[in-house]
Amino acid sequence: MNIINQSLRTVKNESPILYRIVQLHFASALICFIALFIDDRTLMGVNVWIKPLKFFISGGIYIFTFGYLITLYPYSTLKKHIIRNIVAWTLLVEIGIIAYQAARGVQSHYNQSSLFDGLLFAAMGILIAINVLIMVMFAIDTIRLKLNTTRSVQLAIFLGWIIVIFGSWVGGQMISQMAHNVGIADGGEGLPLVNWSTNGGDLRIAHFFGLHAIQIIPLFALFLNKKWKTKTSNQLIGVTIFGLLFAAWIGFTFYQAKQGVPLVSI
Repeated sequence: MNIINQSLRTVKNESPILYRIVQLHFASALICFIALFIDDRTLMGVNVWIKPLKFFISGGIYIFTFGYLITLYPYSTLKKHIIRNIVAWTLLVEIGIIAYQAARGVQSHYNQSSLFDGLLFAAMGILIAINVLIMVMFAIDTIRLKLNTTRSVQLAIFLGWIIVIFGSWVGGQMISQMAHNVGIADGGEGLPLVNWSTNGGDLRIAHFFGLHAIQIIPLFALFLNKKWKTKTSNQLIGVTIFGLLFAAWIGFTFYQAKQGVPLVSI
């Protein structure tokens, strides 16, 4: 809890605007959750508010993580301010489009049923592309610069960025085929909440775990630093092994999905 409270204070003090946008994400997620019990409309077999609920939670976590991680980089105050605003506002607009389309009862992704829907989908792609370029910049700078943290945590952050970039590439694979399922049409039976297909391959699984590597691997490194009092080289080995295992898991879920095989068959 101390790490969480410290991170909250750091992000709030360093970037009040980004902090408010994170709060807006979670407040919007709560609204979507309430809407589940009010609005019984469905889209592709699930309530229309499930998707924005997931994206508001995931987006809020990512923006908060980004807001904290950038404080570790030796950038100027102006550079940090510009980058934070780009990330926070572009993702807010992107997820806002998802919520808007949900309110209309139509798909947000892969929707080209009208010129308007196609333009919204294209706008989402541009906003995500901007963020992927920023991820690449941060991956490079994590190697090039000395971050204000331990070497093992810096390595974990680097591995996190690399895997996040791969997770984003998986998102590009879904766009290229204009669907997230493999072997069957999108929709149908899926796991609770996430709705990952239980009948065919689903690229969203690798996409999900890939995008959250930037939280999971650095948190593991922090846990290792706190619980395992050993020399730096051992910490680096431990983080590397964990990162490779996590990457292997994502690679497995991606390969499995491409073969048209569900993660869990019910």
